[in-house]
Amino acid sequence: MLRPRISPCLLIHNGGLVKTQGFANPKYVGDPLNAVRIFNEKEVDEIIVLDIDATVADREPDYALVKRLAAECRMPLCFGGGVRQVGQVERLVGLGVEKVAIGAACVADPELLARAADIVGSQSIVAVADVRLDPGSKVSKVFTHNGRTATAYEVGEFARRMVEFGAGELLVNSIDRDGTMVGYDLDVVQAVRDAVRCPVTALGGAGSLADIEALIARFGVIGASAGSLFVFKGVYRAVLINYPKRADRDRLVEAGLSRAGISAW
Repeated sequence: MLRPRISPCLLIHNGGLVKTQGFANPKYVGDPLNAVRIFNEKEVDEIIVLDIDATVADREPDYALVKRLAAECRMPLCFGGGVRQVGQVERLVGLGVEKVAIGAACVADPELLARAADIVGSQSIVAVADVRLDPGSKVSKVFTHNGRTATAYEVGEFARRMVEFGAGELLVNSIDRDGTMVGYDLDVVQAVRDAVRCPVTALGGAGSLADIEALIARFGVIGASAGSLFVFKGVYRAVLINYPKRADRDRLVEAGLSRAGISAW
């Protein structure tokens, strides 16, 4: 059967690996290639790499960096940042990227998803929803450009529209929970799950393996991604790349699926 995926998410800023809080104050935590090498040894399910500079700077993906990352990766690689054209999607896949994450560009031009899916398949196209609660309407809205630009999309509406246009997966990232390590925003994930039936990955807020188990317990087979959890250790947030061992991961997934009423194996 399909099983939940547990994916480290790496943020690239000025060529280095950083971690943000609330999409602000990036803290340098190391070299992205070295991080990938360590995660290789830990046999991670998948890795997500997001260049947080490219879209804001209005530049293309850093293909040289992507080529080096893909050459190092021994796990599926999802890459996002600066993707605005089908040719860029093709080039990234040609370099060894399994999934291409698209955010601002699919808000501006949803048909980009359809055109890209026609070339590389919808399974390789991930629509990114960076979500923040609108204090006025109390509705979770999608933002772009590192949370600086508001869109008219409520998160469920965004999910439906992107899947209609060809996205094969949704990456749902809570801006409010980013770097807080207080747990996923389960209500936001629920809004997406109510709207679509495609694979969904949750990001933003995971502070412990218990948070991942709680996500699986509520939603069953789902992607669980985290940044701080896998690059920091302890209350003082010392930089230490970590990831659960396979046996611990299996127990976590089995416990979560059991709470969801799903047989693990």
